[in-house]
Amino acid sequence: QVQLAESGGGLVQAGDSLRLSCTASGRTFSNYAMGWFRQAPGKEREFVAAITSSGDSTHYTDSVEGRFTISRDNYKNTVYLQMNSLQPRDTAVYYCGASAGVLPRLEYNYDYWGQGTQVTVSS
Repeated sequence: QVQLAESGGGLVQAGDSLRLSCTASGRTFSNYAMGWFRQAPGKEREFVAAITSSGDSTHYTDSVEGRFTISRDNYKNTVYLQMNSLQPRDTAVYYCGASAGVLPRLEYNYDYWGQGTQVTVSS
């Protein structure tokens, strides 16, 4: 079992930055790939970024490439999402997930989810 908890969301203006954190319980965190998804009102949950269990490879959706960075600290059982140059279209609830896959990009490949943290970007 893996329990996840996101933090770091908030209300910012366009062009600002935020760093989200996701902390995990258990002693096997380093065995899981991790990812970030987001869901805006009235829309489906959307893949944002993923990182392998060791942190040696990452993948991003096109809309955040070059602006967002996913990273992890296995000693702290924490995954981060650094978000720069935020725009109103980034407004959503952001969720972290854990997966037994290598570099999962689809929602069904994730086994555990956090409760989400709200990110709101105003113009």
